[in-house]
Amino acid sequence: MLLPFKYVLGAAGMFLWRRLSWAARSELRARVPTRGRGEQNRGLEDFSARLAAGPTLQHFLRNTSPPQETHPQLAEEPEEPEPYLTSSILEEARRKGAAFCLIAVYLETYGCQMNVNDTEIAWAILQKSGYLRTQQLEEADVILLVTCSVREKAEQAIWNRLRHLTALKSKRLRSQAPLRIGILGCMAKRLREEILHKEKLVDIVAGPDAYRDLPRLLAVAETGQQAANVLLSLDETYADVLPVQTSPDATSAFVSIMRGCDNMCSYCIVPFTRGRERSRPMASILREVKVLSDQGVKEVTLLGQNVNSFRDTSEVQFRSAAAPGLSRGFSTIYKAKEGGLRFAHLLDQASRVDPEMRIRFTSPHPKDFPDEVLQLIQERHNICKQLHLPAQSGSSRILEAMRRGYTREAYLELIQHVRDSIPGVSLSSDFIAGFCGETEDDHQQTMSLLRQVRYNVGFLFAYSMRQKTRAYHRLQDDVPAEVKRRRLEELISVFREEATRANGAMVGRSQLVLVEGPSKRSAAELCGRNDGNIRVVFPDTEMEDGSGSGAVVRAQPGDYVLVKVTSASSQTLKGVLLRRTTLRESAAHR
Repeated sequence: MLLPFKYVLGAAGMFLWRRLSWAARSELRARVPTRGRGEQNRGLEDFSARLAAGPTLQHFLRNTSPPQETHPQLAEEPEEPEPYLTSSILEEARRKGAAFCLIAVYLETYGCQMNVNDTEIAWAILQKSGYLRTQQLEEADVILLVTCSVREKAEQAIWNRLRHLTALKSKRLRSQAPLRIGILGCMAKRLREEILHKEKLVDIVAGPDAYRDLPRLLAVAETGQQAANVLLSLDETYADVLPVQTSPDATSAFVSIMRGCDNMCSYCIVPFTRGRERSRPMASILREVKVLSDQGVKEVTLLGQNVNSFRDTSEVQFRSAAAPGLSRGFSTIYKAKEGGLRFAHLLDQASRVDPEMRIRFTSPHPKDFPDEVLQLIQERHNICKQLHLPAQSGSSRILEAMRRGYTREAYLELIQHVRDSIPGVSLSSDFIAGFCGETEDDHQQTMSLLRQVRYNVGFLFAYSMRQKTRAYHRLQDDVPAEVKRRRLEELISVFREEATRANGAMVGRSQLVLVEGPSKRSAAELCGRNDGNIRVVFPDTEMEDGSGSGAVVRAQPGDYVLVKVTSASSQTLKGVLLRRTTLRESAAHR
């Protein structure tokens, strides 16, 4: 009886095997003896000896790497692999019928900023294993979807996409290696069984803590088997993986500082798909921020499901650090966590890496805003004066059902304290319409909170019950869908009215804007974001270069510019370009 081919080759052999063309694989299979066990063993030994004496993995990678410019460099420094696979390289390889075929990966991201960062981590791991990336779906040998499970609508979009991709898979030519499809992230963790066995639409499933295992999973999939790893970890933070930026020329970047969440809000699936809270060592975070600064990135957003509960206990001496108190009137369902370097310390050090790099962070929980964090935001010119304070509801009764750990009154007291501590701060928030048991009176209280606080930016959604959550087990999803839709529309309407008023207060004033690039609506306009993370659009015209020499230049992505606001809506500011500037100079003239 023949051993499965993967056992004949071994791990290293399988790595080479999945890079061979279909024809080359057939020829190689034909060389494996199929006679009796004794002869088979002798044949396998002979085959293994010939495989060991043949060219190495490095030989294959070196001789099939895409052409690159050569630059003088030290002998011990390895050449950087070409990050993207171009159509010309792929077509040439296929036209020549090379026995060694480049494997092109297409990555598609859904959901929050954490998923964007996860995509960059997954790609960094795959790139190290010799994969190349394509931005053209039709060129892909492997398609990976990084998914979201927060709401049913997000999952439905993935199911629809999978059915489209499965149809694409069935049209694959027999002369090509089979197309492999994978689901990564939160949906992979939540719906593994349904994805693999019921629908049978994918080849691999990898949860948020299993990206290091992607090369092995793909190697298994190449044998025609499905492969999955959705195990959650108590310590995985990918601290040693430097994410590869999705857009190499981007002016901003995300840096993950912690993963998971311990808050266990009754509506939230995150603790079940991303696991318990664990923080990256601060040293690795600062190294990544420094690398991004050296690459010319002008804005970094520190990311985490509960970013301001960061607690680095990686060094013994950190564990005796005093724990900060919670915001006044706030509580948690878990005991206070002692020791560790906290978020205020990280924010302080991150802001010192590059005085001309903006620092933001998201998504925080309102309970974790000690005075030292607010004071630091006010004092540092490169920490954005913008806070995300998710309220979720304006009703204390509903907040209790959500297990948020605060009342409406405590939340409003925090808002006032934030505004007193950071004058001119921009505020954003999250709200859920139609949570379990929500009455019209509860809904009206949320409407009044929106009016009272007057947020600049808002993220509002109808409630979507998720399995495994406390609400799923203990509460009734008793608000009809049409009522949820109506309440959501009313919340959005009130938010837009108040945001237009809040943003209107900036008309006639100058805003410091980080230029991102051309506006999507007009090639004659540029767009960027101000300190408050509000989109600003302005004409692409000549301006003073900011040096005092009188020279004129045009704004480029990555420039800081001053824009005088002429009009405002709930989502966008419009203005005229004044001149180029720097963070330091702008702060000095506040």
